[in-house]
Amino acid sequence: MAKQFPSLTDDHCRFIADQHVFFTGSAAPDGRVNVSPKGMDSLRVRGPNRLLWRNLTGSGNETAGHLREHPRVTLMWCSFSRRPLILQAYGTARAVHCDHADWDELSSVFPPHRGARQVFDMTIDLVQTSCGYAVPFMDFTGERDALSKWTQAKSDADLRAYWQDKNARTIDGKPTGVPIP
Repeated sequence: MAKQFPSLTDDHCRFIADQHVFFTGSAAPDGRVNVSPKGMDSLRVRGPNRLLWRNLTGSGNETAGHLREHPRVTLMWCSFSRRPLILQAYGTARAVHCDHADWDELSSVFPPHRGARQVFDMTIDLVQTSCGYAVPFMDFTGERDALSKWTQAKSDADLRAYWQDKNARTIDGKPTGVPIP
């Protein structure tokens, strides 16, 4: 049975720390709903009702565009090993881009990465757990290094040009707020 909580508990935080992947879900008032997997060292629990996650340069930028129109977002973790559990955090978030005044403060909680494009700052208003009994067992064999290698092969100008070409608008044509030179 699902259980609801007003904030993250210590047990929830330990569960989050044990997971290698989480998923973000967002939607503007109209257009497509986006669900995106996130990995690497990209999430920080900053308190019982606050999460930060870093977004690296990628093929899309849906969450940033959606949050400009409506700040609601959901994060989900599910265990693929041991403990059958699904954990969802519901709330609102804002995208902090690399040209924002609080970028240095928020991005400093993560290891440096040239491809860092945004940090999302989320306020949680509800946490829900459910059983996860139908989630399959899967083995974690390691992190992918493809994104880091791709980023290392680009100049800063190349990355900004990529943002302009691939990340400035959502697939529905909405602006994402990514800084464009």
